[in-house]
Order: sequence, then C-alpha cells, then structure tokens
Amino acid sequence: MNTAHFPAGTDERPVVVTRVAEQEWHALAGDHVVGCGDVSRRPDGRIFVSIDAWHGAAFGRLVQAMLADLPRPLYTLVDEADRDAKSRWERVGFTTRRREWEYFVPTDPRVTRLDAVRPPAGVTIVPAGEAEEGPLRALDRALREEVEATVGWQAMPAEVLPRPHGVTVVDPSKYAVAAASDQYVGLVRVAPVTRLPRIGLIAVRAGWRRRGTARALLAHVLGSLHRTGIERAAAEVTESNAAATALFDGIGAQRASSNLELVCR
Repeated sequence: MNTAHFPAGTDERPVVVTRVAEQEWHALAGDHVVGCGDVSRRPDGRIFVSIDAWHGAAFGRLVQAMLADLPRPLYTLVDEADRDAKSRWERVGFTTRRREWEYFVPTDPRVTRLDAVRPPAGVTIVPAGEAEEGPLRALDRALREEVEATVGWQAMPAEVLPRPHGVTVVDPSKYAVAAASDQYVGLVRVAPVTRLPRIGLIAVRAGWRRRGTARALLAHVLGSLHRTGIERAAAEVTESNAAATALFDGIGAQRASSNLELVCR
C-alpha cells in the first residue's frame, strides 16, 4: 500500500494487531491496515515469517504477536543490503543462520567457456520438455532422498523447497536431464522467465558426480538460452555450498546480491 492514501494522523493512532487467518496477521491504526504478517510452513517443518509494515509501530506490534502465537524456531529471509530490515529482526531476537548469493549468469559460451563441454561417456542431455515424466519423477525422488540423508533441506537454497510426500516434479517441461543407458542421473530446472530466466536447481545423483555432468547440464541450458537471444540468467547458491559456488564462479557468473536467512530459537 501507499502511505499517501492514509489520512493525516494515522501514524499517531494506537496500533492493534489481530490474527485474521491461520497464517495471517493485520496491524490496524483505527480502521486502516498499516501492516501485515504472514507465515509459511515448509514441508521440512521449518516456519518462515514475513512482515510488511509501512506505518509507525506496526512492525514491532506484528512481530510481538507472531512470536507469541508461533512455536520456535522461526525463520525469515532479508536482503543483506537492507540493513534497516536486518536490524529490525535482530532487535527482536533473530540471528543470521546462513547467506545465499544471487548470481547473474552469462549465457555466451565465449564468456562461460562451456562451448567445448560435453557430457561424460555414456550420458546424453535430454532437452527441457522432452524428458519422460516417469523417469524424471523417479530421479527427483532419488535426489531428494539423497539430500535428506546428507546435508538436509535446511542447507538448500530458499527457493528449492521440499515437496510433501508423493509430490515431486510440478512442471516437467522446465527440466533438462542427463540420461544414462537405463536411468536419468542428473537434472537442471530453468524457470523460463522472459527477461531473466532462473536456474532453480542443478542436481546429480551421488554415483555420477565429479564426472562433469553438472557442467554439461549447465552448458546445455545456457547455450540454449544464448541461441534464443537471452544474454544472462539468474541463480541462487548457498554460500557454504563450495561445489556450486566454484561452478558458477568458474564460468564468469557475477554475484549480484545476497540474502540472509535469520532464525529465532
């Protein structure tokens, strides 16, 4: 909302918070909504909160009400460059848990130096939209089980959400896959946003890593984007993921910004 629409004096009125739905709170100054808070429960059990407050004491009132109503730990995401937002959350007990980099990824093979990259022996790249849905879903389930058994979903980028049991690939047309003779062994998901496509996930099964499969998948999707006239894509990488940061740093991707995941225990 634009504060210009509020009558004079609204900011001086007492702010009252009410829970309007199971996952939503409103801050009211008189009859006017001056802030709102909502919560999203990730399938891995974590609870993320967000607050949009544009008047007076709305943020403080909302966060007090939400902390009183919700179990701990609670999580939120902030742009690291937004120091005011970070400070507001820190003042109510949130601390930094991890950093996530956003990259701008060039697509030109003369920049990425991926033009000569080929899949490892016995692996072919199946373009997005051409993968068989059954084997793709089987690969997705296997990758998710490997993540759960190792680093866990809490170490994955915020955008990469685990799905409820039995729900895996939502839109198969967004995935290109690396195929071996009898199974799919790796995948890359690209959200085809017109101006800045987003690479949401690159994953390879444990037994097929360190063979160049991820680089081959990335070379394929970036080359495809370049041929359609798209100059760059976006991607998020958790700072602690050394392999992923090395992959993107090595192809000339630029770190554009960073998000912080904060937790209140």
